[in-house]
Amino acid sequence: MAENLEFDVVVLGGGPGGYAAAFRAADHGLKTAVVELREKPGGVCVYEGCIPSKALLHISELIHEAKQAGEVFGVEFGKPKIDIDKVREFKDKVVTQMTGGAQQLAKSRKVEWILGRGSFKSSDVLAVEDEDGNTREVKYKHCIVATGSRSAMVPGIELESGRLMTSKEALELADVPKTLLVVGGGYIGLEMGSVYAALGSKVTVVEFMPSILPGVDKDLVRPLKKRLDDQFEAIHLNSKVTDMKEVKGGIEVELEGEVEGKKKFEKVLVAVGRKPNSEDIGLENTQVEVDDKGFVKINDRCQTADSKIYAIGDVAGEPMLAHKANREGLVASDVIAGEPAAFDNVAIPAVVFTDPELAWAGITETEAKEEGIDIEVRRFPWAASGRAHSIGRPDGVTKIIFEPESGRVMGVGICGPGAGELIAEGTLAIEMAAVAEDLAATIHTHPTLSETIMEAAESFMGQATHIYRRK
Repeated sequence: MAENLEFDVVVLGGGPGGYAAAFRAADHGLKTAVVELREKPGGVCVYEGCIPSKALLHISELIHEAKQAGEVFGVEFGKPKIDIDKVREFKDKVVTQMTGGAQQLAKSRKVEWILGRGSFKSSDVLAVEDEDGNTREVKYKHCIVATGSRSAMVPGIELESGRLMTSKEALELADVPKTLLVVGGGYIGLEMGSVYAALGSKVTVVEFMPSILPGVDKDLVRPLKKRLDDQFEAIHLNSKVTDMKEVKGGIEVELEGEVEGKKKFEKVLVAVGRKPNSEDIGLENTQVEVDDKGFVKINDRCQTADSKIYAIGDVAGEPMLAHKANREGLVASDVIAGEPAAFDNVAIPAVVFTDPELAWAGITETEAKEEGIDIEVRRFPWAASGRAHSIGRPDGVTKIIFEPESGRVMGVGICGPGAGELIAEGTLAIEMAAVAEDLAATIHTHPTLSETIMEAAESFMGQATHIYRRK
C-alpha cells in the first residue's frame, strides 16, 4: 500500500454509522476508505454492545420463559443447567458472523480498510498510526467522523479492579458473580442486570433518580419495574454510590440516599451513561466545533463547521443509538455525493430489551405537558388482548399520543414482549403523519399483539372492541 493515500471520502470509525456511511459513499462511486482500530466493521455496537447483549438477553428470556412455563402453563422443565462457556461461545459466534459479513460487504464495494488510530493533522489530512507506531498520512476531499462513544464512570470515584466492570467487561462474561451491584438504572444497567440475574447472580441496582429509566414514560416503566422487583435482589432509587474500595472477595461500596451504609458485592457494573469520543482525535487542528458535553456540532445535513468534515452517530449528539447513527451515515454520504438529503426524521424509535421490552417513538406524554402541547392520550391494556393472555403476558400496555383536532399520531409507547418489533408500525405512523383512522381501519391479524395498536386508535375514535370507555 502506498505511504500516502488519497480518497474522495474517509470515514473515521467503523461502527454501524461509519460502515453504513462508507458503503453508501462507495455505492455513489466515490473512492472510499475507513480508518478503524479493528480489522472488521462493527464498532462498539457489534463487538461489545447491541449485538452481544441481545444474544445474552435472548438466553435470559428463554430462562424466564422456562420458569413461567412451570408456574403458569403447567409445563415443568426443571432448573436450568447453565454452561457458561457455551453461552459465551454462542455470543462470540454471533459477533464473528456479523463482523465477518460486514467485512465481506466492504470488500465487495472496494472500500479500503485502513487499520490504525486516526487523528486530524488539518482539515483535509488524517495521520494514521498503526499498532507498531508507524504513521502515514491519508488525504481526503471529505471526512465523516464516526468515532462513537465510551462508558462513563462515576464522578469522583477512581478504582482499578478486575471486579469493577463497564458494559464491555460485563459482556465478556468471564464468570457469573454470586452478587452484582449495578450502578445506574438506565437501559444498559437494566439489560445487563437482567442477563446476570437470569444466569444466577443476586443483582442489586442503585439509581440516583426517583425512577428506573429516568425520562421514560411511567406508564411503560410500571410493568417492567414490577417484574424486575421479582427478578432482582433489590432496586434502590434516590440513592448513589459515594465510595468504592476493593476488599477480600469483592468490592465494598458506600451508599447514600434512600439506602445508607456499606455493602459488599462480588462485582460491580458501572452503567451511568456514555461519553462521546471527540477527544484526542485532533479536532483542534480543524474548524470543527464541539459543545460543552463533548459532542461535535452538526446541522441537519450532518455537516460540521468545517466544510470538509461531517459527523454522525454518538459523537454527534443524543440519542446515542445505532440506528440513528446508521441513518445519519447515509445522509452524510448522500450529501457529499450531491444528493438532496437531510436528517429530517420526525421520530427515532428507542427500545429497552428487558423482559418485558419497552419501546417508544415520537413525543411522550411528559414531554408534551412540559412543552405545553395539547394532546389526547389513549391506552390499550394488554389485559384486554387475547394474544397477550394466550402467552401468559397480560401485563403490557400500548399507548398512543394523538393530536386532538386531527387525530394525527404524535407518539407511540409499548411495554410488553416484542415491543421492539411492534414499535416499527408506530414509528412509520408518525413519519407518515398517519391519523387514528388510518391505524383503526387497517386490518391487523388476529390474534396478535399488533392489534393493541389498532384498538388504541379505535379508542380515540370512539370505542375499541375489547375495552369500553365511559363517555
